[in-house]
Amino acid sequence: MTSKQKTLKEAVTMDGVGLHTGNLTTMTFRPAAENSGYRFIRTDLAGSPEVPALVDNVVDIARGTTIAVGEARIHTVEHVLAAMVGMGVDNCIIELSNNEPPVGDGSSLPYVEMIQKVGLVDQAQDRQELVVEAPIRYLDEARGTEIVALPNDKYRVTVMVDYKNPALGSQHTGLFDLDSEFVTEFAPARTFCFLHEVEALFSQGLIQGGNLNNAIVIVDKEMSNEELRATLKRMGVEGNAVMGTNGILNNNELRFKNEPARHKLLDMIGDFALIGARLRAQVLAARPGHSANIEFARKVRRQYEKQQSVRRYQKSPTEGVVFDINAIIKMLPHRYPFLMVDRITDYDPENNRIVGVKNITFNEPQFTGHFPDRPIFPGVLILEAMAQTGCLLLMSKGVDPDKKLVLFTGMNNVKFRKEVTPGDQLVMELEMTRFRFNICHLVGKAYVDGKLAAEAELSAAVVDRGVAS
Repeated sequence: MTSKQKTLKEAVTMDGVGLHTGNLTTMTFRPAAENSGYRFIRTDLAGSPEVPALVDNVVDIARGTTIAVGEARIHTVEHVLAAMVGMGVDNCIIELSNNEPPVGDGSSLPYVEMIQKVGLVDQAQDRQELVVEAPIRYLDEARGTEIVALPNDKYRVTVMVDYKNPALGSQHTGLFDLDSEFVTEFAPARTFCFLHEVEALFSQGLIQGGNLNNAIVIVDKEMSNEELRATLKRMGVEGNAVMGTNGILNNNELRFKNEPARHKLLDMIGDFALIGARLRAQVLAARPGHSANIEFARKVRRQYEKQQSVRRYQKSPTEGVVFDINAIIKMLPHRYPFLMVDRITDYDPENNRIVGVKNITFNEPQFTGHFPDRPIFPGVLILEAMAQTGCLLLMSKGVDPDKKLVLFTGMNNVKFRKEVTPGDQLVMELEMTRFRFNICHLVGKAYVDGKLAAEAELSAAVVDRGVAS
């Protein structure tokens, strides 16, 4: 059952330093309108630019997830976003006076406590959800990483980590009920790193705000306490640090026996928030990290965009049909006698691919003059049918057919291989190879009875309806 969207009752603020940048930041959570999602705002920059928390805005994944729009960058967004998801917040404005949220204690707990302080309020619109209908898989064989989402009525996540390091070993954990488990079992899990990484990470410009209170440092190399303090001092970290005897620097106590695995799960929840919709799926992950999380989120985001497009236009799903003629009429501005697509049978925004069908009948007006004694479907109309089919992919790129038109701008390497005549069914396979600056490029092939009838490279421009008219 779909639940209502939620936002905060009122604004709440915290101050602190960013984990990787070390910059002092004031962060304020504010209520947001329905369907606005999570939006970061850099109040320190001219015009207070906004950065929507979407995977398409990810620009860096070096030990954390960084999003940006133009020059406005936000580092290490995953812990804040995990708190939003775990607390059931759907819409929130996150104002920052610098480029990274305060790290707090290295977990999501400080952000959870901010939300708990002000509480939530229901909104009128239903929650935006992605219901996984078939397995979605990401595999990185080189790193031994695999993430798969399986159909499930709830959002569940299981994680296994294995760094092949005796200081950490293999760990696993699972979240089976977000509402009852997140706050107590996963939000407190802190970020971690290995001792041998610390100096290298610092020299790379990372963990500039790290200290002995906001991160777990796992001891995996030998050094004296004096060498340790000298290393930390070079990084600006003061204190009577010791190697420890429990495998954790300074003898810090773990909050959970498998706290590193739990933090990996926390990171995944935060990174998956960038999909832009709540998941209904069982997610299984082996050796995940930000790189894998983001690539997986991209795949799932494409599935979500597909679901949204289909549900917006196709009211009555039919087996073997993605969009019927009633849906196509809503998506394309063309009408008789120039609507050249009868059905869409495959729609794959993730791979920028679409398959459409055009049924050729003798009743079409072009056969009156092309040709009276030998009806042949004109080659230029085959190209038009291919272009109309291909441009339906633009719906998955955020092109609103109520506000935009798509106009032909060119065609190259056009070849006609076979006559198309009344009674034929033209099957058109199109791939969008590029979409940038409102110009799309398509490669298409049209078949009759499995035989190639035509092929071409096409280009088109997206323009405002007012401009075109």
